Amino acid sequence: MGRTIRSSHPASQGARLKFEPVPLAGAFLVHTELLEDERGMFARSFCQHEFRNFGLEAVVAQCNVSFNFRRGTLRGLHFQAAPHEEAKLVRCTRGAIWDVIVDLREGSNTRYRWFAAELNADNHAAMYVPRGFAHGFQTLADDTEVVYQMSEFYQPRLSRGLRWNDPVLGIEWPIDPPTLSPRDQQHPLIGPS
Repeated sequence: MGRTIRSSHPASQGARLKFEPVPLAGAFLVHTELLEDERGMFARSFCQHEFRNFGLEAVVAQCNVSFNFRRGTLRGLHFQAAPHEEAKLVRCTRGAIWDVIVDLREGSNTRYRWFAAELNADNHAAMYVPRGFAHGFQTLADDTEVVYQMSEFYQPRLSRGLRWNDPVLGIEWPIDPPTLSPRDQQHPLIGPS
């Protein structure tokens, strides 16, 4: 399991974050500590101090929201190329997703390996996606909303993707057939087709 970062900085008092390492080095599931009472709950979703203390990128240049009408919608696998590779923090705020990351880092022991986890509005978990990874998700429920925090500004000329069903990756998507955009259907394969 991950460990909770404690800080003496005043901004870190109250709800805390817990960082759970996943099998791909540098990537984490980020869990919130819920503070609940008769009014409801409060949780911290991001804190620069806690991310920095854990050695993670803590810059937020842009935030995006994706709303998806239908269960089975697949978005990805997306990444931004150098020199503007981006780290992401991805959270499902409504509904549920099967969130997938793929290590694309040259020289990495886990290059072209993937990891997936269910993120949903009830578990309040987020996926921290380091630079050098591709990311995608498939919705597990209708009317699903996903919020991203990005470390870099979007650079259209550096926007890239990998095919969701690339046999080299062998990702196990839960719903077949998926609903895909024409762009996501056309992403290249890693190996020969």
